[in-house]
Amino acid sequence: MIKITVADFHFQADWEEKKAPATCAAFRKVLPFENHLIQVRWSGEAAWIPMGDYDLGVGQENVTAHPSVGEILFYPSGVSETEILFVYGHASFASTAGPLAGNHFMTITKGVEQLAALGEKVLWGGAQPIRFETAA
Repeated sequence: MIKITVADFHFQADWEEKKAPATCAAFRKVLPFENHLIQVRWSGEAAWIPMGDYDLGVGQENVTAHPSVGEILFYPSGVSETEILFVYGHASFASTAGPLAGNHFMTITKGVEQLAALGEKVLWGGAQPIRFETAA
């Protein structure tokens, strides 16, 4: 399990090990991972972590362009920059270049009821600190 803290919100997520083993293994190596979560520009009710040309060394696996609430995607670059998509509502993953598909590698299992409030905070309050770490 993964512990995710965004500002004063706390979540737990499960790895999607069977469907995205390479992404899970690569992300596990960079834990704890800290950055900022900001409102997406094109994908709807989601927030993202822009990562520029950061390379986890993984390709596409378990990809989706239409993630559900609580799903976390890793986009390993290509048409757009590397990023993590954090879905809190209705979303359709996209960029200025058009539709994208990201690796669904994590799903929030505890704290789902807080996602709408988190989305409102990111939308109206701006960038929020985020930290991913192994749950104790």
